Amino acid sequence: MVTQAIRDQLDQVAFAHSGFFTSAPAEALADKLIAHAPAGIERAYLVSGGSEAVEAAIKLARQYYVEIGQPDRTRVIARRQSYHGNTIGALSAGGNAWRREQFGPILLGMTHIAPCYAYRLREAGESALAYGQRAADELEAEILRLGPDTVMAFIAEPVVGATLGAVPAVEGYFERIRRICDRYGVLLILDEVMCGMGRTGALFASDTEAVRPDILTIAKGLGAGYQPVGAMLCSGEIYDAVVQGSGFFQHGHTYMGHPVAAAAALAVLGRIVDDGLLARVEHLGALLRAQLDAAFGQHPHVGDIRGRGLFVGLEFVQDIDRKTPFDPDEKVAARLKAAAMEAGLVCYPMAGTIDGKQGDHVLLAPPFVMEDAQVEELVTRLSEAINRLNL
Repeated sequence: MVTQAIRDQLDQVAFAHSGFFTSAPAEALADKLIAHAPAGIERAYLVSGGSEAVEAAIKLARQYYVEIGQPDRTRVIARRQSYHGNTIGALSAGGNAWRREQFGPILLGMTHIAPCYAYRLREAGESALAYGQRAADELEAEILRLGPDTVMAFIAEPVVGATLGAVPAVEGYFERIRRICDRYGVLLILDEVMCGMGRTGALFASDTEAVRPDILTIAKGLGAGYQPVGAMLCSGEIYDAVVQGSGFFQHGHTYMGHPVAAAAALAVLGRIVDDGLLARVEHLGALLRAQLDAAFGQHPHVGDIRGRGLFVGLEFVQDIDRKTPFDPDEKVAARLKAAAMEAGLVCYPMAGTIDGKQGDHVLLAPPFVMEDAQVEELVTRLSEAINRLNL
C-alpha cells in the first residue's frame, strides 16, 4: 500500500518547490493530520524529519510573539534528560548532557528543569499525584526566575524516548503544566517525534494526557521509514497571528512538503487510523508489558519497566533496592546492544539515563504489525541478551 503510493506519486509529480507550488498529497496529508489532531490544532507544516520539525516549532513560537507585540519573549524552557534533535536549536532544547557537551559553546541559552521521572525523583511516601504537581511546579519557579515576560515556550516529550527510556509523566503532571503555561502566556510545545503516530496506542501521545498543546511535532512514525518526513502542527490562534501580521512564516527548507514523502506519509497514516492499527498497538502493548513483567519483574538488575503501548523501556541497576546504577566503565548499554544483535534482536540500549553519564536502559519499539507470537520471541531474545552480560 505504501510502496504503491510512492510509485504512483513518482509517476505524477516527483518534486515541486513549496515556495511556488502545493501538491495533492501534501494537502491531503495536512487535512488528515488536522482532522485527528488535538483540539485547537488547526494547521500543519510539513518538513523532512524530527529535528526540522522542532526547529520550526521554536522559530514559530518566537515569530508568534513578535507578531503580537511581545518581542521580549525569547526564552525557551525544556527538561533535563530530554532529546529534541541534532540541529542547533533542537540540541539547545535537548537536555542530554553527553549530546550537548562538545557543542556547549555554540548552543542557544535555553534552561532546563527536572523531568517527570517518578522512578528516581518521586520521594518516599509521596503519592504519584503529589509528585507530579511538585515536578510541574518547577516550571512555574523557572518562569518566575527568568521573568514571565521573557519566556516564550516550554517544550517536552509526553513520553520521553531516547535519553530516559520510555518514561511517561504521572497522572496530572501535564494538566498542571498546561495551567502554568496559560497563567503566564507561555506556549506549550509537545515533541512527539518518537512517541507520536500511534506508538503509545493513541495517534497523538498527548491524547492520553488530555492536554492541548499550542505546537506539536511529529516525524518518525509518520513516515514509518518509507520516506524522510515530519510535521509541525500549530493552533489556529498562532496561525492567525502570523497571517494577520507579517503574512507568512519566515522559515523553510527546499524539500519541505515533498510530494513523494507526503504520499508515503498519507498512506502510512491511513494504515494507522483507518485499518485498526491503534487497537493492535493497544493489544500488543498489553501483551508485551505482561511478558516483560513476567520475565524481568523479579530480575535483580532490572529496576524499572515502564512505557506506554509499544514504547517500553527497562532500566538496569546494580542494586535494585538502592537503585544504584552500574559504573559507566562497565558499558552495560553498549554490551547489551552487541549481545542483542547476536541474539537476533534490534533494540535501542542507551547509557546516561540518570544524568547523561550514569545509568543504563533499553528502549523497545517493535512494529505495530508484529504477530502475538513475536512478542514472546522478542522477550526471549532480550532475555538471552541480558543473560550474556553476566550482570
